[in-house]
Amino acid sequence: MLYHCLGPVVALTLFFLTVFEHAAAVKHENFKTCDQSGFCKRNRAYADKVTASGSSWTSPYALDPNTISVKKGQLTVVILKTLEEGVNPIRLPLTISFLDSGVARVTVDEEKRQKGDIELRHGSQVTKKRYDGVQDWAIVGGLTLNQAVSSNTENGRTIVPFGPDDRFKAVVKHAPFSIDFLRGEDTQIQFNSNGLLSMEHWRPKVDRVQKEGEPAPPEPTEDESTWWEESFGGNTDSKPKGPESIGLDITFPGYEHVYGIPEHASSLSLKETRGGSGAYDQPYRLYNSDVFEYEMDSPMTLYGAIPLMQAHRKDSTVGVFWLNAAETWVDIVKTKRSSNPLSLGIGGTTDTQTHWFSESGLLDVFVFLGPTPKDIIQPYNELTGYTQLPQQFALGYHQCRWNYVTDEDVKDVDRKFDKNHIPYDVIWLDIEYTEGKKYFTWDKDNFPNPLGMQKRLDEHGRKLVIIVDPHIKNEANYPVVDALKAQNFAVVNKDNNIFEGWCWPGSSYWPDTFNPLVRKWWKSLFTYSSFQGVASNAFLWNDMNEPSVFNGPETTMPKDNLHFGNWEHRDVHNVNGLTFVNATYEALLARDDPKHPRRPFVLTRSFFAGSQRVGAMWTGDNLAAWDHLEASIPMVLNQAISGFSFSGADVGGFFGNPSKELLTRWYQAGAFYPFFRAHAHIDSRRREPYLAGLPYVEPIIQALRLRYTLLPAWYTAFHTASTTGEPVVRPMWYVHPSDEAGFALDDQFYVADTGLLVKPVVKENVESVSIHLPPTNDVYYDYFSYEPHTAKGSSVHLDAPLLGHTPVLLRGGSILPRKDRPRKSSALMKYDPYTLVVALNGDLAAEGTIYIDDGESFDFQSGHFVHRRFQIAPIPSSSSSALRLESLDLHPSPTHKNTIAFLKTVKDVRVEKIIVIGAPKAWEAKREVLVKEDGAAERKAGLVWKARPKGARWAVVRDPGVEVGRGWSVEF
Repeated sequence: MLYHCLGPVVALTLFFLTVFEHAAAVKHENFKTCDQSGFCKRNRAYADKVTASGSSWTSPYALDPNTISVKKGQLTVVILKTLEEGVNPIRLPLTISFLDSGVARVTVDEEKRQKGDIELRHGSQVTKKRYDGVQDWAIVGGLTLNQAVSSNTENGRTIVPFGPDDRFKAVVKHAPFSIDFLRGEDTQIQFNSNGLLSMEHWRPKVDRVQKEGEPAPPEPTEDESTWWEESFGGNTDSKPKGPESIGLDITFPGYEHVYGIPEHASSLSLKETRGGSGAYDQPYRLYNSDVFEYEMDSPMTLYGAIPLMQAHRKDSTVGVFWLNAAETWVDIVKTKRSSNPLSLGIGGTTDTQTHWFSESGLLDVFVFLGPTPKDIIQPYNELTGYTQLPQQFALGYHQCRWNYVTDEDVKDVDRKFDKNHIPYDVIWLDIEYTEGKKYFTWDKDNFPNPLGMQKRLDEHGRKLVIIVDPHIKNEANYPVVDALKAQNFAVVNKDNNIFEGWCWPGSSYWPDTFNPLVRKWWKSLFTYSSFQGVASNAFLWNDMNEPSVFNGPETTMPKDNLHFGNWEHRDVHNVNGLTFVNATYEALLARDDPKHPRRPFVLTRSFFAGSQRVGAMWTGDNLAAWDHLEASIPMVLNQAISGFSFSGADVGGFFGNPSKELLTRWYQAGAFYPFFRAHAHIDSRRREPYLAGLPYVEPIIQALRLRYTLLPAWYTAFHTASTTGEPVVRPMWYVHPSDEAGFALDDQFYVADTGLLVKPVVKENVESVSIHLPPTNDVYYDYFSYEPHTAKGSSVHLDAPLLGHTPVLLRGGSILPRKDRPRKSSALMKYDPYTLVVALNGDLAAEGTIYIDDGESFDFQSGHFVHRRFQIAPIPSSSSSALRLESLDLHPSPTHKNTIAFLKTVKDVRVEKIIVIGAPKAWEAKREVLVKEDGAAERKAGLVWKARPKGARWAVVRDPGVEVGRGWSVEF
């Protein structure tokens, strides 16, 4: 590259000028379109050819029926790919695994590559077989086979019943090859029904140069222009294994809406991608990339990739998980079909046809047949791991910017939060805390006393998060890079020399965290003795881990770079970020006393399926603009339904300076992100909450305090996600799968099972919203005024003044735990009493749960926790308005010594208030309630009944005095 020929100062200057010019807006010329990605163009062209051929097309893929075997939970057979006449067909081993969970897994390999019976070009030493290691990173369980499955073969089809009570079927058609997946008698998912299966087999490169005296070589029958090498952005990809892409059409018959495959700045319900009104003309791309100021409403790739897609129609959800870490594109086309040819399309059904293609690796797809959303996300999480249960502090507010410039600056910000009575839990340091952008060091001039800074934060239970990126500065006398080079721990180029690229430090190397020895070394860098100046209340942020390489093709590594095991970067690109954040997670675990480990906190920008196990993510370098605020809601929802709930967007926008109105609205929305952090670019103005000025600072503080009030509900929601996989934030279709009017809604959402229905204001100069409610008899209460609403399938109108709060409803039938005492941080709230908000439904009933542990350790895994259900219902054989509220134990081992030990630590934590919304008017004259508690005498507590215009009625029990961890009841 040109920059390598320049002096280091000039080179760095040119690079940073390029970066910041790039930051002005996304530069499309730096990222490929489908036409510029050889395998994408070939697979799309193949699809066009098949479509143009119509009924005359026959897929060249068929099963060899003589190789069919079904045993021990797997169907194995060989697919034969027919080539031109006289050429032996290509053998492609197919395995369909039927798992105990009811999930089916379809895997196709290539026999010739599998056996290593191919020749590599350029003297390459890359591994010859297709990459099969992605499951080592993405899959952690759920692979137990259902060994009881059997099959029946007749009329050119093999049928395998599977799943619970054999209610699913895989119908494998032999010629041409296809698979239909049925639930009951209805087809839910189809593989290769459109004949787009394509597996580019190995073949030697044919020299098509005519030699003197010899006949001209035959013209190629396919476009070979990008088979053997491909250039983009000044880099040429050597492709030592030749073309090896895979493609498959997956159809969801009768399903109009599909969701998932993050990360994209797009709508929740995915759009068509083949052009036309309201559609994209590019496929959705999954190729983790450092995209500055990404554009809105686009299928363009962003920082992470989770190749999970869910399809939904009324009362039915199905899904597929495409397990491949290479560059991947997904086309979506929706077609209308009518059961009556005379209906002119009216009243018909819509099929969603998707076409997936990846550059390399196995064809490996998991199939989920539902029928509920939970029936997709739970087995998916069994496979890829559940959302990490974070430390309690991580659910509080995080204050970040690039950069807080000194340790005194950090302490000054900390003091000003306290002076203005604003709660927060974490302050962050970006790259400028280091000495010359060398990680594991401190700038001694600006941060002379980092331990003193962290001690100051610890006085109020606050934490520090510091950034450590994967690029290691190439500079003499830097022990980290010296060890990296001496032990050959860095990623290498195609010639097996250490790969040098450019990032924030200038010339840099990248640790190969696929290598177990590298991960062991990485752990050693984070010990308190190695990373001096770091205290136990400091945690980590991994940015730029796509990986971002400023002078690389598409701002990342060349695809022919080599990783541990001689795998090409093309094979592992999308999982690279996961390997790095996993190494950091393990390092944080290792630095603690092994007898008392704490849950690590790591924020990652790049992610893949499985990243939810080890940390949080954020939506990257967004812009201080209204459309970026608006897009953050569907982006966060898409992460949640794809198994990665711990997500958020930079509040205020990273680039630029938000107006005071935008900043206020963003805090009001961000208080309902699972991960709540404000962040800003180095060139932006300071915008800590206390700087907003009047009148804006008050609603911002209200939003922050609301977040802290609701921390018990958030923590309980994360516990649910960590045990069942259910999302922490949930779109309307997930909660109301029968309500077709909610299937495309992505601007309102529920917070887990809390009953909270939130619709942030995301447009300028808007002071009211309409919230869609499902067509049920449920009553919803304004969270702040308690005014009831029963829209039954239409919308309710709520005022949303800028100087007020986020529009929030509470669904009748819910019981919500919260803490009402404002504190400086979540740590200082640990032993505060609880308030229970009881929202009665039409049957005068409600229920909810609470989960409590120590908020930091892994002791909950051995029973050190409280888990209780609160429920209220009419008292049998009493008056219609007589209700009993109970606390019931959900702990699986309530008498275990660890349970009892933990209960002792919270014995003084009580419920100080119970608010019953929708309280019967018959309670107006009541003045007391009867309190019964395990191990205590019955007692009375005071009751106050209140009412407002517009139907708001509620009752308050003050200081019932019951312990949150014990059994008790309150009778009204």
